[in-house]
Amino acid sequence: MSELNKNIAEYALRIGDTSLILGQRLAEWCGHGPILEEDIALTNISLDLIGQSRAFLTYAGEKEGNGRSEDDLAFFREARTFKNRLMAEQPNGDYAQTMIRQLFLSVYQYYFYTELMKSKDETFAALAEKSLKEVTYHVRHSSEWTIRFGDGTEESHVRTLEAVDTLWKYTGDLFETDQIDADLKKAGIAVEMDVVKTSWDKKIREIFETATLTIPQEGFMIGGSVTGMHTEHLGHLLAEMQVLPRSFPGVEW
Repeated sequence: MSELNKNIAEYALRIGDTSLILGQRLAEWCGHGPILEEDIALTNISLDLIGQSRAFLTYAGEKEGNGRSEDDLAFFREARTFKNRLMAEQPNGDYAQTMIRQLFLSVYQYYFYTELMKSKDETFAALAEKSLKEVTYHVRHSSEWTIRFGDGTEESHVRTLEAVDTLWKYTGDLFETDQIDADLKKAGIAVEMDVVKTSWDKKIREIFETATLTIPQEGFMIGGSVTGMHTEHLGHLLAEMQVLPRSFPGVEW
């Protein structure tokens, strides 16, 4: 495998893992949503994300060249080899925390895919264009709920601020890069993360202003997703997500 294909496989893995883990988190709300409409909405968003993940993981497997399928990559890797952004693996908490997490990640994905559409890698560009159509709705959905909670009752406002305080320390990790990013960016394949961060900052501030929420002061950030470092939450999530295919390997439904 060439160095370029190796880097492309890793880049696709990072994108696919983030969508997969976030999709799994949202699936935990199925049958537990606060109202029926939201139960269905979050399930549909989860399906969108898992669909995106399938496409990127399939491409990662193709570029890797080891014969691993999307299922192999999703169900038969250990936590240390997952490269999802740390935000995606954070627990659902209450509905305010779920929505703030969704807002941070949806806005991130929106601007990330917007930039990835410019990639010289035709597969990345095509997958980004398709994913962007779905993520556009995800941004609208999470924005509306953030505004409703933030500018709602006293309790909803307080809970939303608590969610922001809980999750803000993982926002820096969204934009972490390494040498793989640098090499692929030089080749015209990877995204310029500084551009994504600038757009993300602007959009989040606009939504927070409408929602009467305050941006936390800059403080300690937790990162490391690009190197496979994770919080304790990922291992528990993977244990539940992977138990069936690991218990019955090779079974086809």
